[in-house]
Amino acid sequence: MSIKFKVLQRKNPQDLLAPEKYYAAAIGDGEIDLDALAEKIAYQCTLTEVDCHAVLLSLVHNVSQELNEGRIVRLGKLGTFQVGISAMGKDTPEEVSASTIVKSRILFRPGKKLRSVLTDLSYRKAG
Repeated sequence: MSIKFKVLQRKNPQDLLAPEKYYAAAIGDGEIDLDALAEKIAYQCTLTEVDCHAVLLSLVHNVSQELNEGRIVRLGKLGTFQVGISAMGKDTPEEVSASTIVKSRILFRPGKKLRSVLTDLSYRKAG
């Protein structure tokens, strides 16, 4: 596997007066959508493409629903999904309320098998 990267010039967010430096930034090399993924899975098992697509759509629906209920969703070797929040800091516990929450996001922690992908990567400069 080879990951493409480009070079970006960035400021130091902790010291805006420091000179900018150059950093490598990963770039995508194509993409795959749900339909193509369902087709690939169908070739690897006994299910039809339509069945695989239905299962994947159902997975998305159910993961969304469980996250909406505040549950942690553990998908084995794939990883874990959970809702995370950012909130304004307050001086006392009594001041903290739902109105102090400013942002929510979905956190993903890859499982062991998925993390192992990162150990065998090589990199090449794009362009």
